[in-house]
Amino acid sequence: MNPHPKILLIEDDPGIVAGLKKELQSEGYHVATATRGDEGLARAREHACDLVLTDLKMPGLSGLELIEQLHAAKPKLPIIMMTAFGTTETAIEATKLGAYDYVLKPFDMGELLDLIAKAVASSRLMSEPLEMGQARSAQSAIIGNSRAMQAIYKEIGRVAATAVTVLIRGETGTGKELVARAICQHSKRAAQPFIAVNCAAIPETLLESELFGHERGAYTGAHSRRMGRFEQANNGTIFLDEIGDLSLSTQVKLLRVLQEKYIQRVGGNEKIPVDVRVLAATHRDLESAMQEQQFREDLFYRLSGVTILLPPLGQRREDIPELVKYFMHRSGPELEIKSPSIQPEAIAFLQSQVWPGNVRELENVVRQSLLLARGYSISLDHAQQAYTRTRKPVAAPDQTIAGYFTELLTRAQRGELAGAHARMIEEMERELYTRAIQLAEDNQAQAARWLGVTRTTMREKLIRFGLRATGEKPEQTR
Repeated sequence: MNPHPKILLIEDDPGIVAGLKKELQSEGYHVATATRGDEGLARAREHACDLVLTDLKMPGLSGLELIEQLHAAKPKLPIIMMTAFGTTETAIEATKLGAYDYVLKPFDMGELLDLIAKAVASSRLMSEPLEMGQARSAQSAIIGNSRAMQAIYKEIGRVAATAVTVLIRGETGTGKELVARAICQHSKRAAQPFIAVNCAAIPETLLESELFGHERGAYTGAHSRRMGRFEQANNGTIFLDEIGDLSLSTQVKLLRVLQEKYIQRVGGNEKIPVDVRVLAATHRDLESAMQEQQFREDLFYRLSGVTILLPPLGQRREDIPELVKYFMHRSGPELEIKSPSIQPEAIAFLQSQVWPGNVRELENVVRQSLLLARGYSISLDHAQQAYTRTRKPVAAPDQTIAGYFTELLTRAQRGELAGAHARMIEEMERELYTRAIQLAEDNQAQAARWLGVTRTTMREKLIRFGLRATGEKPEQTR
């Protein structure tokens, strides 16, 4: 992947061009410029770029005219419009014509850079090829030819050509977003935007604004009007990951959008029509959540027009050798390892292990193995060491939590560990639930009470971390 995303800046004010170009280049972007709308349109059509940043009022062609013509030619290319004329009509028209978002002048540079980063990431995601089966050429692929995966490919083919809402279910790390992208790629909306939102990764206080947008002054810090992800996905597909983590209040608003096909920005009364296909995913037990009144039954049935259940890695072990080779070839260039290889004993070891983190955990172990092998063929010892490292307890008996944090961050600094924050949280949770279920002598109900979580949550965590209890004793007070 090109480390320097390309941005085309179309603006006739020399001062704004100079200031923006300097800021964008300092962030690592390659910036091309045009001072007229018609000139910018021609450059965008002829040269590849990851994002277009355009003014509204300029000679040759207006920003709205440029958006309409460029979006028709390149519907997956994000376009952000800058304007000092922030009327409702302009905002609606820009959205209808295909703009990714718009900002009001004078804009906050930090907010603009955040928006550009999201748009560029979305551009790369939509343009990146996705293959299924025995594929190594794509950076993203659904790998596997087991019977379980062949059934998934058939499901993707059945639902792709329809407009039905799809609920993708499966344990964490099984590849739910890849399946959503495959559905979109083979659908009639393949040329239109694909917007992915991880509902669990966004604070509840900001999620509604992220999905539906907000008006200026809607809340503290809302300095300008902002499009939500549904508007950005108009005429395309939106993927709502971890849908089971939505609060009940946000569930109500999402249900209204699905039923009435319009959104209302936070702090606004205007109904904005949207034509979006919704794909959703979760690893949670939604049936139990409905029984516990944590998830709305009407939303569940609205989302699950078709349900695709992804198998955990343990149910398709025959795919592990192909997955290992795919991850090696994908990580090799990044780690500057040419022609990475692995010994049969190492593959056999990986194929025999338990993978509570599924494909994502396997990928991490393969990457660690490559680092340990340092360019040589991955041996059984390398694979065993990498597997042990990824499952290391949160802290040794004589090690403080602060010491563990320091150790993880040091490993991340050396390039031995990716995603230190997620690793810390996951390992602490793993250790907490391990000790709780051991102390409760496999009584899940008792352990759940001690931790202050529901039995459903307790059960989900035990499955996620591979800590299935040997038996569940009747509830009792000890």
